[in-house]
Amino acid sequence: MLNHNQEDMLIAKDEIFGPVMSLMKFKTIEDAIKSANNTRFGLAAGIVTNDLNVANTVSRSIRAGVVWINCYFAFDLDCPYGGYKMSGFGRDLGMEALDKYLQVKSVVTPIYNSPWL
Repeated sequence: MLNHNQEDMLIAKDEIFGPVMSLMKFKTIEDAIKSANNTRFGLAAGIVTNDLNVANTVSRSIRAGVVWINCYFAFDLDCPYGGYKMSGFGRDLGMEALDKYLQVKSVVTPIYNSPWL
């Protein structure tokens, strides 16, 4: 019987698309957060818990573009979608989706004889 480290398995290291979900057991919340962040990708994450404190701690600590709590693959047009690290460029959906079509510009001009200067 081969004894592989779970984090060395392709399903734990690569960004797997399709109807696939990988589940891993952890002894502590800190171990789960460390493992989730120990990847080159960060598109999405899912948390299953009945403890609101766990949900808040883990969702704030995981570096992923979207974190679903007690659901998965739920979308809303107002909720930006996109990944961290090597999981995409920019965001789709929400106001943040407009950022890829905009470019910030500063225009400065002096105002002479202003009563506020």
